[in-house]
Amino acid sequence: MATVAEHPNATLFRRGYEAFSSGDLDTLRSTFQPDIVWHVGGRSRYAGDKRGIDSTLAFFVELTQITNGTFRLDVHDIVANDEHAVALVNAHYELGGTSYDQLGTHVAHVKDGKLSESWFFNWDPYPFDEQFPA
Repeated sequence: MATVAEHPNATLFRRGYEAFSSGDLDTLRSTFQPDIVWHVGGRSRYAGDKRGIDSTLAFFVELTQITNGTFRLDVHDIVANDEHAVALVNAHYELGGTSYDQLGTHVAHVKDGKLSESWFFNWDPYPFDEQFPA
């Protein structure tokens, strides 16, 4: 069976996930447009839009710190075209003796080879909202 080459935007998204998983913020930063908008849905204290690379990375760092480094995203698959990338993931973390394990979908706009806007959709957003109240 012939192997189909991965779309460049899927490769970009995968590189970002690998950088996040390894804590490589410099590589992660290189995958973002300077004016990226990272949308966080729900009612948690993290809900709302993170604007720009520094605000987005600060959100990631805080999420990692508050979960004592247990937060991780396991990628099931990534698909992409010239304008978008979509990742199917499983999110994991522990907080206060409670384990969180949930399916999610991450959708991003890609512009000029970098992520310009991002949305993450949890299968069930309520546990995240309850664990991180506003």
